[in-house]
Amino acid sequence: MTVMAAHEQASAKRAERDDLLQAFLTLHTPDGYRAELIEGEIVVSPPPYGHHEHVIARIIRQIHKHSRQEMLCSGHKGLVLPGIGGLFPPNHVIPDLTVVPEEPGVFKGAPPWMEAEGVALVVEVTSSKPDRDRIDKRRAYAQAGIPLYLLVDRDQETVTLFGRPERDDYAKVVPAAFGRSVPLPDPFGFELDTGDFL
Repeated sequence: MTVMAAHEQASAKRAERDDLLQAFLTLHTPDGYRAELIEGEIVVSPPPYGHHEHVIARIIRQIHKHSRQEMLCSGHKGLVLPGIGGLFPPNHVIPDLTVVPEEPGVFKGAPPWMEAEGVALVVEVTSSKPDRDRIDKRRAYAQAGIPLYLLVDRDQETVTLFGRPERDDYAKVVPAAFGRSVPLPDPFGFELDTGDFL
């Protein structure tokens, strides 16, 4: 391949990515649905079921009750704050739950798509396409340098805490079956009880 052909091919790929991003940013979804751009694909998800929201609510309650410092949580349905998506280039992802220490004021004045800086933890609870959470979103969060990713896998009845992001994955993986506790390190500093996730 000549230098000219390689340049033309790279320009065509950039233009394709730009067109996809523009289409994504102008997409309108029905109320309750959410659209994300993950690994070069636009993904539209329906509203979650009650058990999904039950698990998120239990996690939020424990974070507020047991964390060593005040935390702000943003869930996609506005459980605590309005949902905010993460801009983790080239991905635009909406975690089920985003947690930041209160002091930095990360959510204050944040745009709909915010950078990952200051985020302490993201949480996903699997839904109809669990591999998106198990693989694609795990990679996106690691690439963004988010220090902790908590995956609640309802099909496998497990909770996995991913830590120490390195390039496009996490170096530390702490799995636990539903019913077992999961140690959340600083800035949380408590054991997450998963007893009522079943």
